[in-house]
Amino acid sequence: MDLSVVIPVYNEEESVMHLYKAVTKALLDLKRPYEILLVDDGSKDDTYSNALALARSDSRLKIVKLKRNYGQTTALHAGFQNARGKVIVTMDGDLQNDPDDIPVMLNKMDEGYDIVLGWRHDRKDFFISRKLPSKIANWLVRKVTGIPVKDNGCAIRAYRAEIIKNFPMYSEMHRLMPVITALVGAKFTQIKVKHHPRKFGHSKYGLSRIYKVLLDLVALKTIFSFFYIPLFGFGVLALAVGLISFAIFTIGILFLFIYPGQSLVTLFGASALCAALSLFLYFLGIICHLIYRTGNLKIENLYRIKFR
Repeated sequence: MDLSVVIPVYNEEESVMHLYKAVTKALLDLKRPYEILLVDDGSKDDTYSNALALARSDSRLKIVKLKRNYGQTTALHAGFQNARGKVIVTMDGDLQNDPDDIPVMLNKMDEGYDIVLGWRHDRKDFFISRKLPSKIANWLVRKVTGIPVKDNGCAIRAYRAEIIKNFPMYSEMHRLMPVITALVGAKFTQIKVKHHPRKFGHSKYGLSRIYKVLLDLVALKTIFSFFYIPLFGFGVLALAVGLISFAIFTIGILFLFIYPGQSLVTLFGASALCAALSLFLYFLGIICHLIYRTGNLKIENLYRIKFR
């Protein structure tokens, strides 16, 4: 299988048929084996049944259904784990992304890139509620990471499967996938892509998403600041605080000999507090290390899959 197109959908009963037709039309001329994975992120409308009806007449369409609404990151991860293509393309299910950009991205992949990112240079969204927060978030990501991604929120992207299959995903981390993969050496490029006004339904994302992205950005910076090994970073802090505790305790013992009968409750209290903080940092490092090593929550049991 050469190509997998992974598309999360949530309450898109009106658009799912139009989406399928548009993607299929764009892929038919590629002359390469492909599959389309629609990941139903716990829709409450007829998205799943409509998608299933389409899958019955096309063996290249696969439906992955999550048991409830987990969010776009988990939906993408479920799609990645079930994709068979050597190249994985992602896009949104609201038809604001244009499937006709997929062949252009694949041509760029053939030039040797690991990731091809879309850039909505003429974005068709409201300025205050969507475009302005996006501009701020993109600026922050560039400043914090030093990776010059122009549009972290653009869903249409192409990845080599070996890069993205085992990517640790949680919260809103799907937005930072290009940045993280670039930080570990993936070769990426960006192309201008078309962006259309939303025709069906309404946006599922609001300003609250910015908060999650900021938290993920802080987590990302922390992890890379600790050279990918949280235990090492927290261990250094724990050792430093432990040495301070030992120094205060030693000073307290010396004071006992020099000034017998003097109350040293404050000194020994500070020493005990630093010792407790040192232990806390050490065990926190162990916990973070285990989380880092084991990755995010396993989601194999969170969805069921339908082959046609």
